[in-house]
Amino acid sequence: MGVNTAFSLLQPAGTDPVYRRLPDSVIHDLGLDAFCREISSDAKERRLIENVLSEISPDPSVAVYRRQIFGDILRLPELRKTMMKLFEKLQFMRDFSAIHKSSDEELGLWHLFHRLDDLDSYITTVETMRDCLSDERIKSEGLISLRDYITELYEDACFAEMKKDIAELKMKASDVKSVTLGINVNERFEAVGIGLVSVNKKPFKKSGIVSNFADAVASKDRLRETSEWDGDMHCQFIEKEEKLGFADTVEHQTGFIAALTSISADTGATVVNVRAGDAMSGSTLYLDTVINKMLGTLVRRLRDTLTKYANVAIVNISGLVPEFVYYIRCAEFINALTEKGCAFCEAQSVAEGGTTAEAKGFYNLKLAMAMENVGEIVKNDLFFDKKHTVYILTGANRGGKTTLTQAVGQLFVLAQGGLFVPAESFRYVPCDFICTHFPADEDKTTDLGRLGEECVRFREMFSQSTGRSLLLLNETFSTTSFEEGYYIARDAVKAILAKGARTIYNTHMHKLGEEAEELTRESSGAGAASLIMKTDEGKRSFRVVQASPEGSSYAKDIAEKYGVTYDMLVGG
Repeated sequence: MGVNTAFSLLQPAGTDPVYRRLPDSVIHDLGLDAFCREISSDAKERRLIENVLSEISPDPSVAVYRRQIFGDILRLPELRKTMMKLFEKLQFMRDFSAIHKSSDEELGLWHLFHRLDDLDSYITTVETMRDCLSDERIKSEGLISLRDYITELYEDACFAEMKKDIAELKMKASDVKSVTLGINVNERFEAVGIGLVSVNKKPFKKSGIVSNFADAVASKDRLRETSEWDGDMHCQFIEKEEKLGFADTVEHQTGFIAALTSISADTGATVVNVRAGDAMSGSTLYLDTVINKMLGTLVRRLRDTLTKYANVAIVNISGLVPEFVYYIRCAEFINALTEKGCAFCEAQSVAEGGTTAEAKGFYNLKLAMAMENVGEIVKNDLFFDKKHTVYILTGANRGGKTTLTQAVGQLFVLAQGGLFVPAESFRYVPCDFICTHFPADEDKTTDLGRLGEECVRFREMFSQSTGRSLLLLNETFSTTSFEEGYYIARDAVKAILAKGARTIYNTHMHKLGEEAEELTRESSGAGAASLIMKTDEGKRSFRVVQASPEGSSYAKDIAEKYGVTYDMLVGG
């Protein structure tokens, strides 16, 4: 077949982008595992969605290609509904075909009758899919290319002609009332060759035993010069005989007695006489064996002709089903959140240069999923550029630092996965990798013994990143004393600035934020900036702004976190 079997809804044709897989820990740290659980209750679908989101490419064309496809699927609910029904039907037919693949050789003609119905249904499915994708409202390059791909496959497989042939060939198994066979015999009246004469809608009519036998073999004048049927033979039905006679004796020796000459659907022909008992019960099995031997080559050739292109097509189209399911399930979920009041936008991926990311009105998706009233969510703005490459985020405990850090990572993962993102607008240069450094358990108190583990994890994370990566640090180096943690954190920020990776570093070490300008001066290129979770008259606003730390000390926040301020202790 001439069609390209490598078609994909996740990658533009003719491109070969490099993908890097995000570790499961990153997906968990960003709260995207909860997102996948909400999208589908099916474990297989959840793994599929996580796999797509985890494989990211810095190629902007990949994000654009996916986003356009997702936009069409999100805007056309009837397309989603029709496609899911077709996929369920396609999977059933594929499973059914796999179950019977090994038995086709034995089932022969009888099974082929049923397979004709299945093949006809499959062709109809392909036609429906093609027609569904012909909707004028579809604008994405991917779905338009898929429509052309299916059309080419349909024409290459001659589906239209095949469908017409099936309509002419197809008959219901219940319509088959008799099969007319022709058997060649030798001088000892033994069957030496068998052939199919016809498959009939009417049963053979019973006629007299004597006249039938006489007409068939008694008269020398009745022996035919040719094997062509002239329409004047009759049918002798299988009869149970209680007495053991000559026929029984021969049956013991050869297994059957057959006396067939020319055959007719209307008047019939002589068939098989068997005695009562075990031989009678085995006659059907014997007939099946005879038919399959007789039709072996014919049936296999016909079946192979009918299924050759259909099998190629079902493999090609079935391979696209998981990719389609990814878009459909995500679209259904985001549509539900939109109806709930959440704002989503089409992210705009741009080439390298200028502003490397700018998000307006963004929020944490995991938070939105958990809230009853999404109107209460506080939205924020943030941008990355050369002077604002590393943000040192400080603020009061439980002020939203971790929530905002997660939200930034969610924007990139969802956008590069082609999905609409939880923001009013988002322009960005795709990252090539995302690294997270979150504590294993934020609720545990300071433990000096964990400092070594934190340092090892940070070094591994840093070595995996590049200047195009996104680093998200959550309370990194906070498991030791303030002085020791600050010393290590300052060097870590200087190293990140040298690499030029976009970074959010949320921390209680306000002194680190105060030194943002100094760290920028020490850097050879990228800049650091202080970001704070603003408070209004001592109350948490959950709003982020660029400013110097508000002056709350690390110790004070820790004391409040674990309830050891004077007021909290005395007040009880």
